[in-house]
Amino acid sequence: MCSTMPLLERDIERYLVRRTIEHGGVAYKWVSPGRVGVADRIVLLTGGVVWFVELKTATGRLSPWQKVFAAEMRRMRMNYIVIKSKEEVDQWFLTRSKKCRS
Repeated sequence: MCSTMPLLERDIERYLVRRTIEHGGVAYKWVSPGRVGVADRIVLLTGGVVWFVELKTATGRLSPWQKVFAAEMRRMRMNYIVIKSKEEVDQWFLTRSKKCRS
């Protein structure tokens, strides 16, 4: 019997980092001493585009502090996204590519 293991958050994170590099960007791991709830990665893309990326498993949910951070990002009109799968990483980059071409 063959069953697939669910993806761990670190697997999705590694995939995001790899895909970011493939697109000419960098994905910095972000830890903010004294501040909980910040996004997992700050992704810098060509053209000066900056995204705050929170990574979760398919069943993962934002903590209350992460919800506060997300609301703060929206209020300041920052680029913020929660990604829950490798497919969502691919879709996110596909969407970025389409916006760059138009």
